Amino acid sequence: MALILAPEPPFAQWFAALDEQMHASAALFDNRPIVADLGAALESVGPEAVLVALDGLNARGLKLIGVEGLRPAALGGTPWSHLPTNLHGNVARRVRSDVAAAVAPEASDAPARAAPSLLIDRPVRSGQSVIFEEGDVTIVGPVASGAEVLAGGSIHVYGALRGRAIAGLRTGAEARIFCRRLEAELVGVDHLYRTAEHWGPDLHGLAVQVRCDRGALRLSALG
Repeated sequence: MALILAPEPPFAQWFAALDEQMHASAALFDNRPIVADLGAALESVGPEAVLVALDGLNARGLKLIGVEGLRPAALGGTPWSHLPTNLHGNVARRVRSDVAAAVAPEASDAPARAAPSLLIDRPVRSGQSVIFEEGDVTIVGPVASGAEVLAGGSIHVYGALRGRAIAGLRTGAEARIFCRRLEAELVGVDHLYRTAEHWGPDLHGLAVQVRCDRGALRLSALG
């Protein structure tokens, strides 16, 4: 899974917002492949914006794997000429409008699933990514550290939730996350995210509900 970042002018303001999000949700960006969508930047500023945008992303230690929104010739003669420009895929949704980040699944030739929910009756191991944009995801078992679960609707984990879980890719703020035992690195609903250091030790190991409430992400113990 890659993140798609779409820098927009004025770049100073856009990168300041990105820095804020990276500070608040570092785990979301940690060693994550990045695709730069430069369509908006090129339309409003011109070709010179390519180097400004890519240099700014690179300066933040982000792992660039490709570029969207321009022809391959636009990268010729630049340090970025090796980057592919044909990675366009099905973008799940924007993570945050002022930074224009979007979560996108890896390209796949498999047909889209029509089911409104996905049931996984086994543990999700470290390194695995479960991505189901069509609806809810239910996992009967634990989610390991280093694993990811992304759902168009809500996420239900009947076991320990470690790793990362992001709900609401399609339904937005109506989605929720439920787990038997909270041990996650990061949880998110719609465009809101929180990492373990931001919800404190009181909820660690408890059954927890994660939901949006008046523009903030709320975590509360169940039962």
